[in-house]
Amino acid sequence: QNYPLYIRSVPTENELKFHYTVHTSLDVVDEKISAMGKALVDQRELYLGLLYPTEDYKVYGYVTNSKVKFVMVVDSSNTALRDNEIRSMFRKLHNSYTDIMCNPFYNPGDRIHSR
Repeated sequence: QNYPLYIRSVPTENELKFHYTVHTSLDVVDEKISAMGKALVDQRELYLGLLYPTEDYKVYGYVTNSKVKFVMVVDSSNTALRDNEIRSMFRKLHNSYTDIMCNPFYNPGDRIHSR
């Protein structure tokens, strides 16, 4: 339904700008998913890669087989991050999300709170 379950911004200044970036990138995610079409069904997970670069940030996307979308915004000046490291971070994030969903005390649809 494209509503955020968890948003975290580090550092917290310009947080509204990051919220806008994440919400606008969801449109790009939908475009990429519709372009992939049937290939999405064949894969268990879909790393979308770089959604779009801005002057200051790079936006990456990831979609699970249950159509949960993850969006990550990183600083463009960070050249140490490579594509396989971003993919690894998304997999760890996906595993954490799966752990939350498997928790019997979590009500699906509730906001996710994390340290």
